[in-house]
Amino acid sequence: MKHLFLILFLATAALAQAWQQVNETAPEPAREFRAAWVATVYNLDWPSRAGLPAEEQRAELLHIIEMAAKLRLNAILLQVRPNGDALYKSSLEPWSAWLSGPGENPGYDPLEYAIREAHRRGIEVHAWFNPFRATISGRPVGRRHIARRQPGWLLQAGSTQILNPGRPQTREYVMSVIMDVVKRYNIDGVHLDDYFYPYPPHHNVNDGRTPAQRRAAIDSFVQELYRQVKQTKPHVRVGISPFGIWQPGIPTHVEARINAYEDLACDARKWLARGWVDYLSPQLYWRCEGPQSFPALMRWWSSINPSRPVWPGLASVRIDSKEDPGRPASEIGRQIGYSRQFARQSCGQVYWSWRSLGTNRGGIHKVLRRMYPTVALPPAMPWCGSTRPQRPAVQVRDTGNGCTLSWQGTARKWVVQVGSKGRWFTLDVLPGNCTGTTLPPRIANTLDRIAIRPISATGMSGTPAVLAR
Repeated sequence: MKHLFLILFLATAALAQAWQQVNETAPEPAREFRAAWVATVYNLDWPSRAGLPAEEQRAELLHIIEMAAKLRLNAILLQVRPNGDALYKSSLEPWSAWLSGPGENPGYDPLEYAIREAHRRGIEVHAWFNPFRATISGRPVGRRHIARRQPGWLLQAGSTQILNPGRPQTREYVMSVIMDVVKRYNIDGVHLDDYFYPYPPHHNVNDGRTPAQRRAAIDSFVQELYRQVKQTKPHVRVGISPFGIWQPGIPTHVEARINAYEDLACDARKWLARGWVDYLSPQLYWRCEGPQSFPALMRWWSSINPSRPVWPGLASVRIDSKEDPGRPASEIGRQIGYSRQFARQSCGQVYWSWRSLGTNRGGIHKVLRRMYPTVALPPAMPWCGSTRPQRPAVQVRDTGNGCTLSWQGTARKWVVQVGSKGRWFTLDVLPGNCTGTTLPPRIANTLDRIAIRPISATGMSGTPAVLAR
């Protein structure tokens, strides 16, 4: 019996020595922002209806996150404030009616849950805020809603009420709501949509301000938001998704019935040029050919600031739709190609919206599998911090049933890369609090290299620890 134990010990020791750290490197992993908007207003994407039990809400949200990982997306833009309400625990605003009813506690914290489960799967969570919309179509709101507490701050815009962006008190209040989330939650980004002033025909709200004065108010808000976020957590990305055409006729020959610059007080060109955002996602929802040419618009937006990325919004929702009959899923593949071609700083895409991806509208999954053959990291933000994390200390242990990896170090994310006969593959992206993982036999038995690469909070790549056998 003693001899049997000795044999087993020596065999285990031999396996433990099979992997050794080597003075080599691994190729940089692919970089591309791949995201989808997950809308909660009107229960467009999640939850499927208001009033679902908490267990069903969580199951639906987890399904979205898991499918996003399978499609090789690396971010979701989760709408956490549709109209002056909260899909997270807040002392400032009531629970959203789109969850469990106006002001009704759903029994858990959806944002905290989304962050935890998404980070486990290498998915970023950007908290998406509608900054100034207050009420919609007369629908009820919670008793602590700002529309009830400060009715004098409201402007009527058709059946919608908005918080008057021209009032300093309103801007300060909205800022406090957003910064409350930045401070308390481990989010990866703050995202604003394009509802600043209302869309036509309700854009001429009675606020006594000229278009120029409205733009000045919104400019001030955007600039101050960026300053406060970066002062608090420099690694949190700030992004905005404006209407896809800055002004009609710009670029030349592009047509639009909406003037976002004049009607919405949205001078997104200025925000991008002056670096008041970390990324811009103009809603380029049109086809490649036509009076709103996708490539023409993508080229124009990308030329504004070479140091800040433009990740266009793509309308997967218009595939085989009544709005655009006959649009094929292949149109998305062409647009991904153009976004990569014209990207000056880094490439990426954002899909409107999750439901079209989740239901595989028009066979979009096949297109995404072709365009996203491997896992990718979101691009780095060196303008927010260029320090690279140090190489981790890594151990690999063969178990006879795969191998177990463990490491020590400091990073926002860990990238697991594996190699065989000179070819490398990005296997997984794990959160910074992760200290190990296990590779099953079907993967472990084919490898001769393993690398663990640290990624900083701003996305900077550190030197990987590479092990060989």
